[in-house]
Amino acid sequence: MAKSNGKTGVVVLLGCETDFVAKNEDFVKFAQSVADLALANNIKTVEELGAAQLDGASVTDKVNDQVAKIGEKITLARFERVDAESVAAYIHGNYRMGVLVGFNKETTEETGKDVAMQIAAMNPIAIDEKGVSEETIAREKEIAIEQIKAEGKPAEMAEKIATGKLAKFFKENTLLQQAFVKNGDQSVAQYLKSINADLTVTGFTRVALG
Repeated sequence: MAKSNGKTGVVVLLGCETDFVAKNEDFVKFAQSVADLALANNIKTVEELGAAQLDGASVTDKVNDQVAKIGEKITLARFERVDAESVAAYIHGNYRMGVLVGFNKETTEETGKDVAMQIAAMNPIAIDEKGVSEETIAREKEIAIEQIKAEGKPAEMAEKIATGKLAKFFKENTLLQQAFVKNGDQSVAQYLKSINADLTVTGFTRVALG
């Protein structure tokens, strides 16, 4: 369940064993109430959320009540939070995925949804290349060099070609460089600049079942 009050967004992942339960109206309402509680009480961690009081009992106890009521394993599996000048929340695929995206400036609901849908569809690993870990960069570069060597290309060419392959990796896997899903002729960064020259993403999270 993903929710935002405009400045803060939360995603609460309640794990269950079947799609039947995941789509159950009462179960969805319970997830919504937990997300609302997290927003209203400025919850910051999953442990804090589990201890928070909901209708006279802790969220953990309420989850256990759901287990007894429904008859299958229910868990408070994950909690994520994004704080920003403007935060959009998006739920995708019958409550199977929640996305939060934070912006540096106030923006429209449509823009927030567009970027959140991009994150849901394309699963970027970071906002831009500065957010990609050194370990990931080193691994991708090593894979590229091994591929180049396997193709029989000269070793002196390997570094240059690997740099090009790494640039392609960033373009495909970092949010601002990705092709915008609603208009492949522009990147997400270019789309944001078309809305406001200074608009950018400051943080995001994508939480999916399974």
